[in-house]
Amino acid sequence: QAQLVESGGGLVQAGDSLKLSCAASLLTFMRYRMAWFRQSPGKEREFVAAIMSGGSTNYEDSVKGRFTISRDNTKNTVYLQMNSLKPEDTGVYYCAAARSMISDYDFWGQGTQVTVSS
Repeated sequence: QAQLVESGGGLVQAGDSLKLSCAASLLTFMRYRMAWFRQSPGKEREFVAAIMSGGSTNYEDSVKGRFTISRDNTKNTVYLQMNSLKPEDTGVYYCAAARSMISDYDFWGQGTQVTVSS
């Protein structure tokens, strides 16, 4: 019954901000490594950001300094605060979960569309 449900996407202008949320139905959410990926037309899905169970984070180079991933273990929710959005940030953003540091991402949400106009 594991489910990840993203929300918060929308249409914004370049330079604007959005905050995405991912509500996770996981038995032990606080133990999972959580991440955001995105996919735009004609491109493969790419890694955006991840946050480990201990709170450490990793970011794709193009979003460093602009995006912040965080998690609220009391709400079983992971967030992606996106600032200074660029048209190239456009895509479907997916939430993903992995059960450990060494496992790949096994649980995925349906995605939320982010469109940044110039």
